[in-house]
Amino acid sequence: MTSRIVVVEDDDILRNLIIQHLIKLGYEADGLSRWDNVLGYLEKYEPSLIITDARLPDANSLEYIENLSINYPVIILTAFGSVRDAVGAIKAGAIDYILKPVSLDTLSLTVERALDNAALRKDHLFCKRQLEQSTQRHSSLVGNSEALTKVRQLIGAVAPNDITVLIQGESGSGKELVARAIHAHSHRKKHNFVAVDCCTLQENLFESELFGHEKGAFTGADKQKKGLIEGAEGGTLFLDEIGEINSSGQAKLLRVLETGQFRRLGSTKDLNANVRIVAATNRDLETMSSEGDFRSDLFFRLNAFNVIVPPLRDRRDDIPELAKHFLTNHNFSTRVNKTLSSSAIRSLVSYDWPGNIRELKNVIERAIILSGERQAIKPEHFAFTRVLSKGEGVVTLNFDHDPSLEELEAHYLSYQLKKHSGRRGKVAEVMGISERSIYRMIKRYSLDDIKYKAV
Repeated sequence: MTSRIVVVEDDDILRNLIIQHLIKLGYEADGLSRWDNVLGYLEKYEPSLIITDARLPDANSLEYIENLSINYPVIILTAFGSVRDAVGAIKAGAIDYILKPVSLDTLSLTVERALDNAALRKDHLFCKRQLEQSTQRHSSLVGNSEALTKVRQLIGAVAPNDITVLIQGESGSGKELVARAIHAHSHRKKHNFVAVDCCTLQENLFESELFGHEKGAFTGADKQKKGLIEGAEGGTLFLDEIGEINSSGQAKLLRVLETGQFRRLGSTKDLNANVRIVAATNRDLETMSSEGDFRSDLFFRLNAFNVIVPPLRDRRDDIPELAKHFLTNHNFSTRVNKTLSSSAIRSLVSYDWPGNIRELKNVIERAIILSGERQAIKPEHFAFTRVLSKGEGVVTLNFDHDPSLEELEAHYLSYQLKKHSGRRGKVAEVMGISERSIYRMIKRYSLDDIKYKAV
């Protein structure tokens, strides 16, 4: 996308000289002669760079640099004898300065450097924001089953093309990993991948997060905010659980897909959406659209290319490799390098995994903790949060909510105490910890008064 540069200079000859040179370099360039015209221009256009004289007939532009540089990179033009102005402008937020008389070679280098630095700063700020919002680690697609091989083939076919993709699959099946793989194999891979969870955004926040808003657009909008579409510029915008957005959001998203443009809330200015949209859902959008619960025109736009991610129960050959992957790649420290016993692997493969890969990851991480100092993880260390098909050596802990690790530990300890008729030495041996630790855990979880009966 061509960068737009605006030159604010009251000297007509110099202004036109700079504009013509910028156009020769391949930029779009506009010229203004007075500061009064700047605000009106910024209401209509979104320049990539502002080049302005330090002093204009109707204003000292240095007084406005601090506010202006929040949203736009600014280069100051100043006379040789006014270097103090340039230093003040840099302190206020200008990205660089050029001394008059202007050297066109210096102008070219300064503009190129300013645009590159602005792009780097934008990416840095975006990445920092993303990291602050989530520390979740993402892994690549793991496994070599026939079902996953077909998905990889679809990814390889669609990634180089800039077409919209709809990914369908059950919750926890790895739809975001597929979207990231599409991005990683596309020509947009050097730019941002922006993931938006449509489930977690309230209806009144979805449009503001996606499109951004202007100052004063609604109560509490005390400054301009750029949305996630702008954060993903040049890259991929991933809309997870797209079936959850409301009708207003659907209409505005459809406009983006049809025109490649959008508006921030509270603005009348169209901006270019230089992003590839990849959407995902665990719902039947085709049925929803036929029943009027989802716009059919939006569905057809999203469904330009469809990838169906198989549930984990349909790719059981991948379960051992996935389990070992999660055994190695977890975000907490352990004193023992864990392994999976053959009976543990059989238990994992025989389970139907209604929560798919996400559930497998949680089960493995809990097993690492529940197995204590033992190296080998066995079936009794698996704390499934859903009812299992009955099988030898499988422990079933049922919850009506997603339990904390302390709840799991307490329930698992209670189970083992009942199973071994309160013999704390035996329980310590099974859990791979000291008998003293068992005593402390019993006291911590107030299990002293339980009447133990073998299960």
